[in-house]
Amino acid sequence: MIPDEVSVIAVTMWFVYILKCADNSYYTGCTSDLDDRINRHLKGENTYTRDRLPVILIYYSAFQNKYKAYEFEKYLKSGSGKAFAKKRLL
Repeated sequence: MIPDEVSVIAVTMWFVYILKCADNSYYTGCTSDLDDRINRHLKGENTYTRDRLPVILIYYSAFQNKYKAYEFEKYLKSGSGKAFAKKRLL
């Protein structure tokens, strides 16, 4: 049974994402606005990806907790995280 009134709580989602660049390298990042962040990459507003366009979004994960998202991003940039991503995400 659904109640007559349902409360909705706005939650900011955080995204950890991996882009594949034109030179076959990968870029890992974290943001609360995935669409805007991808568009900024495509416009060349990021130092790393600017000379590696076009980029393709190949993976993203959503988190409700900002700190968990940044921890996961940091892990994916580590040696074991890169191996995990290569084996399981890419």
